[in-house]
Amino acid sequence: MFRDLGGIVSTAVVLCALAGCASMASDPPPTTSATQHHNNSTVAYIYVANTPNPSPTTGSSNQITAYAADSNGKLTAIPGSPFNEDVSYMVVNGLYLMAVSNRQQSINSYNIQPDGSLTFATQTNYAQGNNSQCGNAGSIFFDHTGQSLYVQESNIDCANSGTASFAVQDATGQLNYLGSTITGSDYDDDNSASFIGNNNFAYAAGPSGCYIYSIDGFQRANDGLLTSFDDGAPAYLPGPPGGFRAFVPDLAAADTANHIAVTETPANPPGCLGLPVRISVWTADANGKLTTTSTYANMPTTAIVNPYDLKMAPSGALLAIAGQEGLQVLHMNGAKPVTSFTPLLTSDPINMMFWDNSNHLYAISRSTNKLHVFTITSTDYREAPGSPYNISSPDDIIVQPWPVPWMTQ
Repeated sequence: MFRDLGGIVSTAVVLCALAGCASMASDPPPTTSATQHHNNSTVAYIYVANTPNPSPTTGSSNQITAYAADSNGKLTAIPGSPFNEDVSYMVVNGLYLMAVSNRQQSINSYNIQPDGSLTFATQTNYAQGNNSQCGNAGSIFFDHTGQSLYVQESNIDCANSGTASFAVQDATGQLNYLGSTITGSDYDDDNSASFIGNNNFAYAAGPSGCYIYSIDGFQRANDGLLTSFDDGAPAYLPGPPGGFRAFVPDLAAADTANHIAVTETPANPPGCLGLPVRISVWTADANGKLTTTSTYANMPTTAIVNPYDLKMAPSGALLAIAGQEGLQVLHMNGAKPVTSFTPLLTSDPINMMFWDNSNHLYAISRSTNKLHVFTITSTDYREAPGSPYNISSPDDIIVQPWPVPWMTQ
């Protein structure tokens, strides 16, 4: 049990899912229904940062296009969408949507209203602990409680990458700066660190490129400050005898217990080999140290060669991998090797995705201007009614399961 939001304590599993755990002008948007957002059929709100009618000459600004999803995964437009907010990376914690501003070195906070609409709350300078002011924000992420926010910055000290920590003020959405940690690893902007179930340790893998690589560990203090620590993971796993040299880590996703799934790219460093990636599984002990039984012989091969995203389902039983080749889902089996489940669910390149708490996976394709919705259980998978949806230049996506459990107790 972690946090008391609005006076009701929620479990870590629920809060993990909450914290992460409009169409083109020329495209007809999903139908808006005023009652849709106030009945029991709404299971999630989906927010996509996208650029309407982008133009390289005009430098069009982003907006937030918002949808409500029903129990079948069908989307309807949220009242007021799209919201004219020029932001990119987004997170949610049940109270607020927070996003990186594209115009200032700031994190914008927006109140999430009961119908899913957004109202501006406040703005916080994310580079306030960086005297040089030369850092740029990549992805942002919450801990399981939604009480701590983390900003992954490149050039945080004009030389290295790092992560800045903030405490969230529930009443206002303001962020209080706690401190920063230098990691040296320049993670892909779209991929943040992932907390295991105890909320004490988080892990990130990267960067891509097969020339500098590691699984990096972070420890969360009681006040929320995140610091780097040696998680004991080797830089890479050996390749097959007589074959290529290494499997190098690229993306990481934690389950609801103490396991980490990691994409492993076949490589002869400093170069990747252009072969399908595999999935390793790691287990964290009480001190956050990682061990694995994964080898070239027991890691399953995926259909993805160029991975962009890796996301664990809220149950911890399903693992989605996305990339240039599309989207595939595997069974997560705790410390045991993952096992194959679905074929490619789409051949559209998938850049980012998020699960809700109702067996739906939402995924954006930047190159095809699509938003896909899939219904996936441990035994079945299918594309949801109405999917895929047209959306101009989707950049980022976040999903808020609804209603928030503590609001209904």
